[in-house]
Amino acid sequence: QVQVVESGGDSVQTGGSLTLSCVVSGYKYDRYCLAWFRQVPGKEREGVSGIASDGSTRYSNSARGRFTVSQDRSNHQFSLQMNNLTPNDTAMYYCAAPASGGGYCYSVLDANDFHYWGQGTQVTVSS
Repeated sequence: QVQVVESGGDSVQTGGSLTLSCVVSGYKYDRYCLAWFRQVPGKEREGVSGIASDGSTRYSNSARGRFTVSQDRSNHQFSLQMNNLTPNDTAMYYCAAPASGGGYCYSVLDANDFHYWGQGTQVTVSS
């Protein structure tokens, strides 16, 4: 059984930093794209960043230059380092894995391509 657990969300002020963590257990594929999404009430889930099993990464336009995704494959841990946060980054952040391995992250991350989701971790940025 695959489990996805995020942590690290918090309340920070504009310009602050946070690191989100995700642990994926029970996932049997060696090739994958693991992605971070975020969602605010009333809006669709937005792809923020993805990292493939080969280490290649993707970022949304809003995340590029401020966020850094990384992985520790030996411990099945994935991280999202977020710097220079603004109130526009306020959202519930989710970690997601696909139903089957593919080893490639598309330039635009689509929530429909991911099957396993965590419960989310809240990030709130105040001005």
